[in-house]
Amino acid sequence: MRILIRHVHGSWTTAFVQGRHEYLIPVLPGRGPDGRGRARTWDWPESAVEVTPAQARAAEVDLVVLQRPAELDGAWERWLGGRRPGRDVPAVYVEHNAPQGRIAQMRHPAADRDDLVVVHVTHFNDLFWDVGVTRTRVIEHGIVDPGYRYTGELPRSAVVINEARRRGRVTGTDLLERLGRRVPLDVFGMDAAAVGGVEDVPQARLHAEMARRRVYVHPIRWTSLGLSLIEAMQLGMPVVALATTEVPEAVPPEAGVVSTRVDVLEQALERLVRDEDEARERGRRAREAALRRYGLRRFLADWDGLIEELAS
Repeated sequence: MRILIRHVHGSWTTAFVQGRHEYLIPVLPGRGPDGRGRARTWDWPESAVEVTPAQARAAEVDLVVLQRPAELDGAWERWLGGRRPGRDVPAVYVEHNAPQGRIAQMRHPAADRDDLVVVHVTHFNDLFWDVGVTRTRVIEHGIVDPGYRYTGELPRSAVVINEARRRGRVTGTDLLERLGRRVPLDVFGMDAAAVGGVEDVPQARLHAEMARRRVYVHPIRWTSLGLSLIEAMQLGMPVVALATTEVPEAVPPEAGVVSTRVDVLEQALERLVRDEDEARERGRRAREAALRRYGLRRFLADWDGLIEELAS
């Protein structure tokens, strides 16, 4: 199959393009949001091929993957030479995010479409988004296994937050000072320097740096399930996390501590930093759970099933 998909979310797309299909990745001069082309900080296979607008218009496309509201309003038709996703070419809309706003107003931009399938990355998102009569499917995250790298040599905790200052309470940025009061906390991610952290760390080095810390902290209040959490678990890190959105489903009790009480999380951090044996054992359990539920093979098999269904 030839699948036309923009490079929108780097970690998710990295997993998606590991499949057995050919992936056409739009590229534009300047490599902005509408045409980033191939990833430069992740390892992608040769089957992920950059295409210009002219090449896309001439290409045979078996499936279009939409990922942003703007892509529902004709943006893809210009790339497809007038062909309409969902009508002339099979299409899915991958919803990466949890909905925002009042519970009765969480209407999805692809609601009431009989020509699309909305694919949610978590069951929580499927529960909360209102899609009307549009068909939905949940295909949970899968990631490329970074390998067991845990050393826990540093009696500190690690957290990965992108745009920590701008996203504020959504990502639990306001909780960092409290969670780092007794156990030093190192923040990684885009714009992490704004909150005293480290940013622009290449993915391979990021994993190595995370795994040196004793515990992974996930202070996120309201986003979809962060891939950095799954990566930390597959690295073999024990987890201390807020019990919000999909986290209680993703992190089993033996893998760490999950609670809506910040004092409970503070106590868990102290205990795990002090008890290296417990931290290491919970990290092993975290890795086992993450490989089982969020392994790449299961992820790609789920996608192949949907792709074959749409092509039939």
